[in-house]
Amino acid sequence: MHEGLIGVGCDLCAVKRMARAIDKAHFYERVFLEQEREYLESRGAGRAQSAAAMFAAKEAVAKALGTGFARGVMPWTIEITHEGGAPGVHLHGAAQERLTTLGGGRVLLSLSHEGDMAMAFAVAAAEG
Repeated sequence: MHEGLIGVGCDLCAVKRMARAIDKAHFYERVFLEQEREYLESRGAGRAQSAAAMFAAKEAVAKALGTGFARGVMPWTIEITHEGGAPGVHLHGAAQERLTTLGGGRVLLSLSHEGDMAMAFAVAAAEG
């Protein structure tokens, strides 16, 4: 890996698939944290597209941490934020512990969507 670079991850998510998934309260409430759900509810007709991008982001971050959704790194330990319009990441529990163990200090995130697909790219990097 390049100096300062700890891991990279990317993921794609189909918007139609996510639209069906978020209609199921068990999935929606388990995968998306309260603040994420508040953000999604504010998106109106773009709710499913935003949810797909955020879910892809959670997957991409888990891949950048080198675990995927395993070893305690789960969707609810990765919070996708939208401060000032730019996507960000706040890690909790095992996800934060994993980043610290790897010597990382931050995760950079890029999201995009077009038509029925949403994608995310995450980079885990050393602080600095």
